[in-house]
Amino acid sequence: MTREELMKMSKKDLKARMVALNKEAQAKAGEELQKIMDEAKEISGILADIANREALAGMIQDGTEDPEPVTGEGEEGDELKNQARTKSGKALKDGKSVRYKAKSLAKPMNALTTTTGVVMPKHTSPDIAPTFNNVSSLIDRVHTVPLPGGESYQRPFVKSYGDGAGSTAENADYNTSEPTFGYSDIVREKITAYAEEPEEMQKLPDADYDGVIEESVVRSIKRYASRQILIGPGGTGKFRGIFYNPEKTADDIIDRSTDIESITAVDDGTLDEIIYSYGGDEDVEDIAVLILNKKDLKKFAKLRDKQGRKVYTIVNHGNTGTIDEVPYIINSACGEIGATPGAYCMAYGPLSNYEVAIFSDIDAQKSTEYKFKQGQIAYKASVFMGGNVVAKNGFIRVKNKAEAGA
Repeated sequence: MTREELMKMSKKDLKARMVALNKEAQAKAGEELQKIMDEAKEISGILADIANREALAGMIQDGTEDPEPVTGEGEEGDELKNQARTKSGKALKDGKSVRYKAKSLAKPMNALTTTTGVVMPKHTSPDIAPTFNNVSSLIDRVHTVPLPGGESYQRPFVKSYGDGAGSTAENADYNTSEPTFGYSDIVREKITAYAEEPEEMQKLPDADYDGVIEESVVRSIKRYASRQILIGPGGTGKFRGIFYNPEKTADDIIDRSTDIESITAVDDGTLDEIIYSYGGDEDVEDIAVLILNKKDLKKFAKLRDKQGRKVYTIVNHGNTGTIDEVPYIINSACGEIGATPGAYCMAYGPLSNYEVAIFSDIDAQKSTEYKFKQGQIAYKASVFMGGNVVAKNGFIRVKNKAEAGA
């Protein structure tokens, strides 16, 4: 669509068009894919302009409300963003509660196209400090649903399609062939973070002060949530992770009988075993991601054939990359192949099959009383989130064999 046509569309229609383009891109490559990307960028720019105009109108109507982060490009968008941060930083210094938009917890990254045309996420590190990244980008890749004020969320999914079609005699009843449905429950979990900063922080400009605090609490919350996407224990007020099994097998969303326990070491057949074990009987899924521990990624990289050549071609992009064109994400919550008996080590599937619901914004508060003598300022922040797998057998899992007799 042309820019003129897009400019006539409503914000809702533009977002719907973006979703349609994303689905269309999965089957395209080369020039066709580039055209889709160009239109998506055009839509993104139009939506950013709309957001800036709405934010400016809100500031005119009521200059006392808590500021919202404003996205946009160019000097105008940067100026609005700086104004919002300055206002938020001043409120923190004055001891008032500040709310950060929870969308900062999950930031969808730009797309990176591999040589085969497969679209995969491009890693952009959020860490500006000279240290190692300790947050998996998994939280940025799964499907996120904003549900402010909600208590729980239920996502229906198809458990199986009807398979009862067959031959019928004249005047006999038709064969019954009905799909069956299941429901994925997502309950809210209260996630908190606590930090201390020296009182010299107060001397920073308001905007910088706000940025430091937001970075501190958001990074901590994101690290926790990224791990819970895999190892969330389920139960009341807890994430239900990809590696979670309910008490009853009848309640499984991922059928535990499909877990791969035959892989005891990484070898030249490991990747094929995972890829061809996932999905239905009639096709091979191609838009999927492998989640694994960095130690196992190292094993893929070190594997050599009899001539000393690398078995797998690995391209690294920080926390993400590809193994023989198969996208991967590193997450330290994964176990290591051949290590702890019974531990889950890898998961493979489309990341849209896991959904994170965000039930509130991030509420941050400051206190100077706790460590007054040491000149330390304390901050606490909280957010309500939850997550669960939302597709029947949405992932295939690799698991170490349990100990004999266990």
